[in-house]
Amino acid sequence: MDLRTKIDQALKESLKAGNETRKRTIRLILAGIKLSEVEKGRPLENDAILAVIQKEVKIRKESLEGAQLAGRIDLLEQINAETTILNEFLPEQINDNELEEIVRAAIIEANAANPSDTGKVMKMIMPKLKGRATGDRISQVVHGLLKPSG
Repeated sequence: MDLRTKIDQALKESLKAGNETRKRTIRLILAGIKLSEVEKGRPLENDAILAVIQKEVKIRKESLEGAQLAGRIDLLEQINAETTILNEFLPEQINDNELEEIVRAAIIEANAANPSDTGKVMKMIMPKLKGRATGDRISQVVHGLLKPSG
């Protein structure tokens, strides 16, 4: 089952169950997908749908930080619930050790030696890890490993 079908099915189930948070969150995903499809002028592939969902997760992460600073417990619970629902549609996230191994291998393969080679390494890694790690997380590891020593 492709990702779009899975999301549509989840919406139907949440409508039947009357789960408002789940229904609202899935509709947000679908709205993001439709907006992106209109912008691109064609239906989205699974990779592009994953990017839409990851963008929503990133938005929630930023909102979570703001809610924590403001001491808004009610918002924290809502954001955490939405993030959990969004993560259901993403592939299992790669752990830090696996990510570091992949980055090290890409650095060797790209013959990267300093931070200016980050782009070469990112181009190699991003297609392999679509949906399994965010770009900023990958970039952070690449930068950490390409830091000039001294």
